[in-house]
Amino acid sequence: MTTAAPLTVGALLRTWRERRGLSQLELAGRADSSSRHISFVETGRSRPSEDMVLRLADHLEVPVRDRNALLVAAGYAPRYAHTPLGDPSMEVLREGLERLLTAYEPYPALVVDAAYDVVAANRGILMLMEGMPEHLLAGPLNVMRLTLHPEGLAPRIRNLREWRGHLLAQMERQIALARSAPLRALYEEVAAYPLPDAAGGPGGDGPYGDGPVEAVAYLALPLRIEHDGHLLSFVSSISTFNTPMDVTVAELAIETLLPADPATVKYLRSLAP
Repeated sequence: MTTAAPLTVGALLRTWRERRGLSQLELAGRADSSSRHISFVETGRSRPSEDMVLRLADHLEVPVRDRNALLVAAGYAPRYAHTPLGDPSMEVLREGLERLLTAYEPYPALVVDAAYDVVAANRGILMLMEGMPEHLLAGPLNVMRLTLHPEGLAPRIRNLREWRGHLLAQMERQIALARSAPLRALYEEVAAYPLPDAAGGPGGDGPYGDGPVEAVAYLALPLRIEHDGHLLSFVSSISTFNTPMDVTVAELAIETLLPADPATVKYLRSLAP
């Protein structure tokens, strides 16, 4: 049996450059280098400095996790730690996230990792999850499975076809950026879920009646979801950490659901303790 040789830093950089659709000349211009030097690095004729590896990774939008792989392949030590979120050194971060989620109540907010597993959520999210089957709530709780599974939130979403298309497109963009095998497997799983009967479409048809809906000039595609006989509308905002220095932190995303109409605001405030 033979074992494949590990990829060189040049081969890895070439792969990332081709994924981004850049020529050697374009990358050189962005990184303040020369196409000749980029060519020498990619073919192994020149060993890039640690600073050059990081500079090229930055301009190629290489995820933090993969920047460590580039550094190791070039013969340097990994730059970015990968600290479990439960580690004592992460206490300040965990407390900050909890305060942020709590302050956002009664509106829903949650924190997910790179695989869309939920690492923290507030009471607004728990409200939307009421009545979910146990097999979907068993850990780790995955927001994509919970949202798109026909026994999950999907039957409650009035504009499911639109929202499903938005979520799948979001995952496709992340797969193109990170080329994550686990994320690809999750995408293939949830994309194969059948649509529930009477799944809502662009016109707002769905399983919760076809009565008149107040006209609202939405600023972004809303999530229109039923809760206890009330139709709620939210627009989603996703935040990440700026210039992260840890793989775990780099892969966290905070999603907040902002009420998109006065009726949703009124209903959620009526539920607040």
